[in-house]
Amino acid sequence: MNRQYRQVSNYDKFPTIKIDGYPNAGTAGWGQIREILQNKIYAAATGSLVVAVECYPGVIDAHLLPDLIDIFHPSLIIQTSSCMKEVKQLDELLFSDLTDDRIFGFMTRLELSDFFDADLLAAARKTLVQQATGVVLLYGVGATLMANPDICIYADMPRWEAQLRFRRNEVSNLGVDNLREDPVRQYKRAFFIDWRVCDRWKRKIFEKIDFFLDTTKPNQVKLIDGNAMRIGLKQLTQQPFRVMPFFDPGPWGGQWMKEVCGLDETSPNYAWCFDCVPEENSLSLQFGNVTTEIPAINLVFYQPELLLGAAVYGRFGAEFPIRFDFLDTMQGGNLSLQVHPLTEYIREKFGMFYTQDESYYILDAGPEAIVYLGLKNNVAAEQLEQELITSETSGKFDAEKFVKTWPVQKHDHFLIPAGTIHCSGANSMVLEVSATPYIFTFKLWDWNRLGLDGLPRPINTRHGLANIQWNRSEDWVEKNLINRIEKIAEGNGWFEERTGLHETEFIETRRHWFTEPVEHDTAGTVNVLNLIEGEEVLVESPDGHFQPFTVHYAETFIVPASVGRYRISPHRSCSEKYATLKAFVRTKAYVFKH
Repeated sequence: MNRQYRQVSNYDKFPTIKIDGYPNAGTAGWGQIREILQNKIYAAATGSLVVAVECYPGVIDAHLLPDLIDIFHPSLIIQTSSCMKEVKQLDELLFSDLTDDRIFGFMTRLELSDFFDADLLAAARKTLVQQATGVVLLYGVGATLMANPDICIYADMPRWEAQLRFRRNEVSNLGVDNLREDPVRQYKRAFFIDWRVCDRWKRKIFEKIDFFLDTTKPNQVKLIDGNAMRIGLKQLTQQPFRVMPFFDPGPWGGQWMKEVCGLDETSPNYAWCFDCVPEENSLSLQFGNVTTEIPAINLVFYQPELLLGAAVYGRFGAEFPIRFDFLDTMQGGNLSLQVHPLTEYIREKFGMFYTQDESYYILDAGPEAIVYLGLKNNVAAEQLEQELITSETSGKFDAEKFVKTWPVQKHDHFLIPAGTIHCSGANSMVLEVSATPYIFTFKLWDWNRLGLDGLPRPINTRHGLANIQWNRSEDWVEKNLINRIEKIAEGNGWFEERTGLHETEFIETRRHWFTEPVEHDTAGTVNVLNLIEGEEVLVESPDGHFQPFTVHYAETFIVPASVGRYRISPHRSCSEKYATLKAFVRTKAYVFKH
């Protein structure tokens, strides 16, 4: 393929963090795992021994249970699925949160215990107490609800892998057998229900876990000592790190990431890259010669204050509020015309307490690239509403009649506060900087095309029309949302610019251009950065508190709040200019300047 975007890719698709001091904490393969776990049994007291294997949704029982039985030779096995409520009961319990919408539900307030039948659970506990000898194996989601085990093993699962398993019809949702259901509905149920109740329970038992079991790759099972894992996660709060990115094709996808990120060139396209979405991404941790993959959200759950900072943690709780991702339309098509919900709307309709404000930072742009942003002056709301509603059956809609298009160039920054109608056009490479509630995109028009599954992509006209801010016309957009760039500081070989976001949004972005080292400080709040220009930089601690960290072009990295001061230096073998884009949450110490 003709390499028109980058000569050689140096993008690291599998960033791995080495955990110091625990070279023997990881074990790979069932043979060695057997030895570790059997030694644990032999070291325990005689009599009945309770082993709980707590599973996160998405774990495939057939990948685990036969080997666990072979290791423990249990005298009694209790699977949690046998104690759950009947499907009809669960359907009634969950309906108000699940709704009948294909895409959206309500963030459940239920607990994992609500999925269990009280009588069946009590009977299982009674049977467990009566077991006088041998190993009792409790297995499944909610295993640790049944008893306080002698050995607690957590079989975890990154959400991205769970999504792939939905698509392959390999796993069901919590408490039901729905292998053949629409994967979009399975994902929705997991997002609004399963992951929420299981995350709450995971946080409660995290300190009690003796071993973490990684079955992300079925034939490469790993076992990690629980104490080493927790100390390793604490280590991460003291240094910059990257999560493992994942890439996905789409009906509008482009070709830029194939070359720049070194992806499979036989794939038709790549539309998305989640480069920093800890809810979905994984962390790759190396203990000695064993590398394990765990959900990145575990770090947010376990060390939220050190990672996020006291002010951000106080405001958002154990959630990572900043999201960086890529949208590739190079030689592709337009994104769907869309709008994101206002804060009040997302809270009332979906149970989220903050919304998906965002921005488009243009990493690269091809000929005639445009972005759709804001309404044209003097658009009649009634006419737009009627034509959008009609388009659902007619398959026709003239977006340019109502929505203003703006030419884009590399390093432009378009701000998109919630309620602003928008989408990226073809031939752009967008670094999307946004708040984390990432699925709340109300599609208004999708150019009459099908999804990769061959089905029409869902349109959300009713939700969208309820959130469009009609005063955001082209004059307002040009003044408030396009390249609101202001130089605010400079030094030897560098200068810093504010590029956004809009004053109604809680994320601030800063761009540094430099040919010499630049000093940064987290100022007590988590920083997320991307190298938007230049081949390679080095992130260092001025005081030597962490090992130097290498970052390549287009890579996103996280600097925890507790790091404090850090320095970014250009690669000395190059004479080019470098630039980073940094995002952080505005706190009380930050004063917005008009």
